[in-house]
Amino acid sequence: MLSHLCASLSQTSSSSISISFTSSTAFRHRLRPLFFYSPSKVLKLHKKVPAFSTNASMESPVGLSVDSVADGLKKQSLSEDKRVKLNLEDLNWDHSFVRELPGDPRTDIMPREVLHACYSKVSPSVQVENPQLVAWSESVAEILDLDPKEFERPDFPLLFSGASPLVGGLSYAQCYGGHQFGMWAGQLGDGRAITLGELVNSKNERWELQLKGAGKTPYSRFADGLAVLRSSIREFLCSEAIHSLGIPTTRALSLVTTGKYVTRDMFYDGNPKDEPGAAVCRVSPSFLRFGSFQLHASRGKEDLKIVQALADYTIRHHFPHIENMNKSDSLSFSTGQENDSVVDLTSNKYAAWAVEVAERTASMIAKWQGVGFTHGVMNTDNMSVLGLTIDYGPFGFLDAFDPSFTPNTTDLPGRRYCFANQPDVGLWNIAQFASTLSSAHLINEKESDYALERYGTKFMDDYQSVMTKKLGLPKYNKQLISKLLNNMAVDKVDYTNFFRLLSNIKADSSTPEEELLIPLKAALLDIGKERKEAWISWVKIYIEELLASGVGDEERKALMNSVNPKYILRNYLCQSAIDMAEQGDFDEVRRLLKVIERPYDEQPGMEKYARLPPAWAYRPGNSFTLEQKRSQSQTSPSVDRFLRETSPVAAFSPVKPPVGDRRTPTATLETVDPTPRE
Repeated sequence: MLSHLCASLSQTSSSSISISFTSSTAFRHRLRPLFFYSPSKVLKLHKKVPAFSTNASMESPVGLSVDSVADGLKKQSLSEDKRVKLNLEDLNWDHSFVRELPGDPRTDIMPREVLHACYSKVSPSVQVENPQLVAWSESVAEILDLDPKEFERPDFPLLFSGASPLVGGLSYAQCYGGHQFGMWAGQLGDGRAITLGELVNSKNERWELQLKGAGKTPYSRFADGLAVLRSSIREFLCSEAIHSLGIPTTRALSLVTTGKYVTRDMFYDGNPKDEPGAAVCRVSPSFLRFGSFQLHASRGKEDLKIVQALADYTIRHHFPHIENMNKSDSLSFSTGQENDSVVDLTSNKYAAWAVEVAERTASMIAKWQGVGFTHGVMNTDNMSVLGLTIDYGPFGFLDAFDPSFTPNTTDLPGRRYCFANQPDVGLWNIAQFASTLSSAHLINEKESDYALERYGTKFMDDYQSVMTKKLGLPKYNKQLISKLLNNMAVDKVDYTNFFRLLSNIKADSSTPEEELLIPLKAALLDIGKERKEAWISWVKIYIEELLASGVGDEERKALMNSVNPKYILRNYLCQSAIDMAEQGDFDEVRRLLKVIERPYDEQPGMEKYARLPPAWAYRPGNSFTLEQKRSQSQTSPSVDRFLRETSPVAAFSPVKPPVGDRRTPTATLETVDPTPRE
């Protein structure tokens, strides 16, 4: 069965590991080697099955009317630009998550197993000393109807470090579990993130405010619940960079230093040091994850009701178009299976929801691949049910094109979460999510299989659309794109700069051969004669396609530049900002924020932010060290397979883990948790 087949992605050997999700219904998944589930399987899912489409946008939450909004609107003041601008005290709070779902009866922060609850009420406990505002996002403030003048308040750093409570807020930490590196890790939860509350803006959009680095919670285990400036800058900047690139993501409102130091063993070598502490205010319609549902399903029959209650809550507040489906409409689709089974999405809202979660996830990952973004830790507790990029830990953008690139040092032995594997891991995660809903008897096997099929179809459709636009072509050309990615992998061409320069190619068949590569000169560095000929051959074919399209050079250039960014959050840029901020100079963080907010614009005077990484970028202490660079520059199975195959998705072939790289379900949470603790 398809749902069982998809559950096979893992770094475990051929041994079987069974995870019983309920006392009455056991879902047993054979965990096979990571390379067993290849993109060819994804391609087999790429059937032209009907899409369950809605008018809802992934870019912003669906509006929800609540009675509390009416009173809040009376307090709002319209500015000259007709924008609602509120003081912090006038925000329209509406804490639906706490009001509608079961919570932990205990209020202490003692690390423990929290049973039969979706959250624990907890207050921030961070200690501060002269906290300072490092940076804030004007666009996020606008989403929240927050007056920009509020960021000038003397008490703003106190409020958004967690040292002082927000008027009207209600703080809590979420309870969830998850698969980490393919192994079930049990209860995880918000160990250093505390939600300040939910608010509803003037557009009836629901937004949750969450502080990361605000202190201990019952889910902190042996950690201190704090965050350092280094990781906080990375999360703040990348949240806004990904949004500006047009990819669904959680957002970041503010970044504040605590004025205190936090002890961290950065290299895990027994030599901890003190680093500046900080807190990021993250913003999202919801921070619900796949693992939010998985944990309750894993605990058996008593908690299956919580899975349904959580699903009902999510659909009611974040997928209301599904709640309000017209039951008289026909949405019955053939699954394409041998028995030509049929799925009627109008008869089961949970099935319709599972399909939309799958499609949103597929679309998000296709967009990641388009800009060369590698998340680095795609555990199921880091997968949003809203299809948002969430939890920015050891992320990285491709510099030189290498399908086996992983920014996560924990992931280096097997590269489960490398750039090449992201589409397959997304499918595996959806399989776990669908199994969770099945174990709670919310969807059946046919509906689960259909959700997985829709993931495959949606990913391929969106990925092909992204790559077609990046080349400025009217339709997808599999052979042309496959050969291009092949060449880029062989010559380690900078992913971002190459596609930006590609728009300078003219659709002119009379261009002398020796001039064909001039527009790409800055990207094709140090290539020999043989490789130069390979590139000339490709450019000739590309020009033929451009001529056939009939689109003018200037029009095509504008279109290509609107999807091929000039500026991405390269690791060395982030590190430069971190180095200065740790010395008390926040100007570079703010400058970099302004640059990444306009990634597709030329921005005269800011060209230095588009440069290739300098040699110092690989020094120890950066997220991507020289040791990683050397490791990843070696020939890997994914690159070999990519060079052999013709499919454009061959670059996304999983990497076989080396012999001896095993992770067992009995491993402690400390050993399977790849998230850096700074």
